[in-house]
Formats: sequence, structure tokens, C-alpha cells
Amino acid sequence: MPEQDRVIRIRRPYLDLIADGTKTIEVRVGYPSMRRIYAGQVLVFESGGTRCRTEVVKVTEYESFEEMLDAEDNEAIGSEGMTQGELLAACRDIYPPEKEALGVLAIHLRRISPEI
Repeated sequence: MPEQDRVIRIRRPYLDLIADGTKTIEVRVGYPSMRRIYAGQVLVFESGGTRCRTEVVKVTEYESFEEMLDAEDNEAIGSEGMTQGELLAACRDIYPPEKEALGVLAIHLRRISPEI
């Protein structure tokens, strides 16, 4: 029996970027549930009634948002033209320092279908 797709809630602007293929890296902190994400897994990102199906290409872990932003393609994380400082501020707006201390995950995605 096939494994059920994992649904992850996301803020709408970021869902739209994943759905249009702009955002191919989703950033999360190292909650135990997020650490169980693996390459090849199907993730369905959801906001309101809109969904986007993706496949995980790889997951890379970093100690901090700064380390992750130095190593990853910043354009694949946020919207076009966002500076590294703006991305850092956006990450920290979502996750306070005690959450960042859990570790930072860069989840590389391949869009399967924009909406389901």
C-alpha cells in the first residue's frame, strides 16, 4: 500500500512561489517531525484550500539561517530579487531564536503539480 502524502501548512505567498516553480527550497527548523522528511518523499504544501504537490530532492541541515543562506541559492528560497538580509529577516519573523537553535533544514523540492 503506498504511503500517504504528507501535508504541510505554509503561508500563502510562499505556497504561490512553490506552485509557480520559483521557490524550490523550503526552509524549516529541526522539529522532530521535520527531521523525518527524506529524499523521494511527496510533500503537499497547503494554504487555505490551495495545495501544491512536490517531491523532496534532498534535505540539507545547517546550524543557523545565516549558514544556510550562505550555502544555498537565495533566489530558490524567496521571491526574485530578495536580498540575503530580507530572507534572513523573513526566516526570523517566522522562527524565533530558540526555534532556530533546533537546526535549520533546507528542503529541496521538485514540483509535481501546482494545485490538487
